[in-house]
Formats: sequence, structure tokens, C-alpha cells
Amino acid sequence: MKILIQNGRVIDPASGFDQTCDIALAAGRIVGMNRVPPDFAPNRTIHAAGCIVLPGLVDLAARLREPGHEHEGMLESEMAAAVAGGVTSLVCPPDTDPVLDEPGLVEMLKFRAEKLHQSRLFPLGALTRGLVGEVLTEMAELTESGCVGFGQAEVPLASTQVLQRALQYAATFGYTVWLRPQEMHLGKGVAASGPLATRLGLSGVPVAAETIALHTIFELLKTTGARVHLCRISSAAGVELLRRAKAEGLKVTADVSINSLHLTDVDIGFFDSRARLSPPLRQQRDRDALHAALADGTIDALVSDHTPVDEDAKTLPFAEAEPGATGLELLLSLALKWSQDSGVPLVRALATVTSEPARVLGSALGTLQASVGQIVEGGVGDLCILDPQAAWTVQDDALRSQGKHTPFSGYELPGQVRATLVGGQVAFERG
Repeated sequence: MKILIQNGRVIDPASGFDQTCDIALAAGRIVGMNRVPPDFAPNRTIHAAGCIVLPGLVDLAARLREPGHEHEGMLESEMAAAVAGGVTSLVCPPDTDPVLDEPGLVEMLKFRAEKLHQSRLFPLGALTRGLVGEVLTEMAELTESGCVGFGQAEVPLASTQVLQRALQYAATFGYTVWLRPQEMHLGKGVAASGPLATRLGLSGVPVAAETIALHTIFELLKTTGARVHLCRISSAAGVELLRRAKAEGLKVTADVSINSLHLTDVDIGFFDSRARLSPPLRQQRDRDALHAALADGTIDALVSDHTPVDEDAKTLPFAEAEPGATGLELLLSLALKWSQDSGVPLVRALATVTSEPARVLGSALGTLQASVGQIVEGGVGDLCILDPQAAWTVQDDALRSQGKHTPFSGYELPGQVRATLVGGQVAFERG
């Protein structure tokens, strides 16, 4: 199908392009931007006056719950949620059941996702077999099957020696290791250490759980030369260590979740299990540091940290509830809200969910590296059409994700996705 998107404000954060123009798509690719080929005869025209046309979002942290946790989410429901939120490419962690530590499992997951013709799926492979932390996986075979990196998801490595060997191996072949910085023993609490956790009688996770892990990772990076992506930085102290590491020239990138960027431990309220998250929500000073670090590029990307949780696992006492919240449909609007609240330029806010996460993936994208997260002639037609004037209220039952729990329930958010195109085809359109 040939599609013409007319009169939209086209913003491409990667190049700085920002002007009202037309975009022509054919055979899954962008064949004209600003200057539509004279012989182009569209099968369909989308009138985008008053809307922003931007690259499809790239989300670096989205659990789809399949295989193994289909009662909490399935590929059909979570991919539908992704395109409804303008997300056209997403990375899923390896903590499925069974764990993504075998090429056949990765290939099957990618095959299932491709059959849906919605978002592009980029799986992370397990760093160690079964995520047990003892034996390294066959990273070369997993890469061939489609993995874009390797990590332990929420399972910290007990052995520093295993981590060192993993980084040495990854550095040899140019793989990226994705790590959530948390010290194994200090990170077992359910809320951030502080006055609120003490008052509520909740077991705390100190900032040291993050900083100790970061110190270890950075020391190993100095000796191995590996490339690491840090998942969901949550503290001011962690931000400062990250800033120093980047200044020293270490090969490190990082992301922050929409939850940590907008909320604090006060949002736990009276044991609201919707705010039971990992990493836990921290104090105001931490949130302020995260705002500044995302704005100045110390933190590279903003992620949804999408983790659908079913009703039975969420409606338990706070300390017993399963951590996680749905986020795919909220990512773009919360990026806009951060831009408005902090005075961050719109182009920078959009970059944190498009071109910057694509840059983090880099060469792991293969032939898509030159066009995912960007709008370029000849590139894939992954686009999001956003109505920036449309405000909407987060209503649990209206979410397309199978997980209905979010701490942003009831919030009024700016901007609504009008349509999402993946590979030049309309994958979502709001009625």
C-alpha cells in the first residue's frame, strides 16, 4: 500500500528536522519527505494537520510476559498496547519461562511476534543459563538467533568473577551487556530506604544497593573494555557515578523508567500496591537528579519499564504484591509531560524515546540501524502520528495491555497517539 501523510509537523530528533511537510510511503519505506515524487499515487491519504509526525518510539524495557506468564500478558495484548502508544520497536528482557537462554526459544518468540505485524521485537538473551549466575550462555548462537544484547533482568549476579568473565567474552565479540545495578543482598527490600519506608514499616532498599553495584561494574569495565547498558537508574548518587564514568570514557549508556522520572516514594500513599515497583520509588532529590540527567544526556533514554501484573498478584498487601506496572501506552505522553513540567525542549524529550534508544542498540539493529528511531528517505516507514493538543485521562479498563495496574491511574496526560505505522502499514489508528 502507498500512503501519503499530509501537512503534519514532521520532527526527526536525530537530524533536527522540524517543519510542516508531507511524507510518502511505499513498499514499507519512506520514498519522499518534503518533496513527494511527482508520479506518486497513494492508495490512502492521512491528513495530519495539527499533528506531529515523529519516528516510531523505541522502548528499551518492555516485558511481554510470553512465554510462561500468559495469565499476566500475551504477545497479542502487549503488542496491541505498544502500537497504541506509538511504540514500533521494543526490547524485552530474558526473564520469561523458560528463560531466553536457547536459540530456539528466541527464534520462536520472534516468529510469533512477526506474525502479528505490529511492533518490531528485539529480545535480550540471558547472560547466564537459567539466569542462575553460574554458567555463561552461548552468546554467539543467541546473537545469530536475534538477540541484541545479554542481561540478567532483575536477577543480580552473586559472583563478580562470573560478571568479569561475561564482560570479557562480550568485549571480545562486541556484544552489549545490559545490567540493572543492584547489589544482591541490599536490594531485597520492597521500598526505598527513608523516613516513609520506616514510618510504614516496609523493608528498605538503600541507595548503596545501586551505588555498590555501579562501582563494581565500572571497575570491571576499566579492565575489560566491555560495553554496558545500565537499566533503570534510580538515585541521585547513581547519576553522579554514571556522569563520572562517562567523563572517563567508559563505554556505558543508561536509561530511566517513566515511574522514577515522575513519581517519588510519597506516591506509595497508604500502601498502594500500584506503586510497588522495581527499582523502588525514591525521594524528591533523586527524582530531580534524574530529570537533570535525562535532560543533559547523562541518562540516554526514557523507558516504559512495562511489566503487566495480574489482579491476584497486585491486590495483595504492599510487601507481598508483585512489583511492576503497565507503561507502554503511557511512555510518549509521560515524555511530553516531563518536557512541559521541566521546560525541556520538545525535540530533546522526543529524542529520549526515539533516536537515543536506537543509538543505544546501535549495530545490534543490523540493517535497521540507519532508520529505526529516525525519519529518513529510504528508511523503514515506522512512524507515530501524535495529536499534541489532545489530553486524556488514564483509565485502567481502557488500557489495551492485559495488565491494568499503573500508579498513573487517574492522571490527565498530554498528547494522544492518533495513528502508528510499522513498515509503512497502519498498525494502529484511533477511531
